[in-house]
Amino acid sequence: MAIEDYKNVWTLGEVRNGEISSVSYELLAWGKKLSEKLGVKLCSVVLGRDIKGKVQSLFEYGADEVYVVDDPNLEHFLPDVHARICESLVNEYKPEILIASATTYGRTLMPVLAAKLGTGLTADCTELDVDLNERILLQTRPAIGGNVMATIKTPKHRPQMATVRPKSKKPLERDSSKSGNVISKEYPQEIYKSRYKWISFEKDESSDSPIQEADVIIAGGKGMKDEKNFKMLYDLAKVLDGSVGASRPAVDMGWIPYSHQIGLSGKTVSPHFYMALGISGAVQHIAGMSSSEIVVAVNKDPDAPIFKVADFGVVGDALEILPALLKKIGHKGEENE
Repeated sequence: MAIEDYKNVWTLGEVRNGEISSVSYELLAWGKKLSEKLGVKLCSVVLGRDIKGKVQSLFEYGADEVYVVDDPNLEHFLPDVHARICESLVNEYKPEILIASATTYGRTLMPVLAAKLGTGLTADCTELDVDLNERILLQTRPAIGGNVMATIKTPKHRPQMATVRPKSKKPLERDSSKSGNVISKEYPQEIYKSRYKWISFEKDESSDSPIQEADVIIAGGKGMKDEKNFKMLYDLAKVLDGSVGASRPAVDMGWIPYSHQIGLSGKTVSPHFYMALGISGAVQHIAGMSSSEIVVAVNKDPDAPIFKVADFGVVGDALEILPALLKKIGHKGEENE
């Protein structure tokens, strides 16, 4: 099949707990820029159970067309089943670009799908663009430990596939008047046979919600000195109705679970308010939080790189400033009551 036969930009929507996940809307923001440059449709693919009646929101956030596979066998994510269905859809409709979020779902499914389709895949992109002269997707991502930015192309195979970090782009403004074309697909039961067996889902009890969804994040690093001092971060996060994050050194030392790690090897976050306490600001960490709206940094080193991305900086010991801050906020809270 000739490359010219592949058209349209596809995003891989996600379903969590029977609902369309917010990362699906972020992907449409990525895809809209590409589809407009190429002059093609922006389409989304959704696989799940009892999901067909819930895809209207995808149109409201930018999709022109939605491919839906709604079947009881899709209640849980089974990688081989989802990969076979996506492979069938791609072979039938031939998108030129397919992007997914670098969530557990996207990071598991996309490599399998790329191998099945015999095409390339660039993971954890921080920027996507189009070279209109060659009609090629430009896939930019950090390389060599985040010290350089590499732009990668897939010139000879289609679709061109990439994943992007969750929270790396905000959804488009919602347009409740927008609608589009829903294409429902059904497949024989043979396609749903899996080598996997769903056992159970265990929630991470160290946080109330995924850190990527938090509007306020209080993050600690090596400057917190000890695991017991992280309790103050949790106390502050509770007062501010936020979540606790951490740099890689704090996670490596076992002070906090990996699910709280922010950076290239952890989560990408984009909260309204981000407070970094005792974090020097290595390039890998900054790559995971630089899109935060307001950044406050506390560090003893006045030359710490974190101050370069901070809106407000405090040169001082986090272990001295944090207790004073908690006392002050607690005092105000009592007065307000």
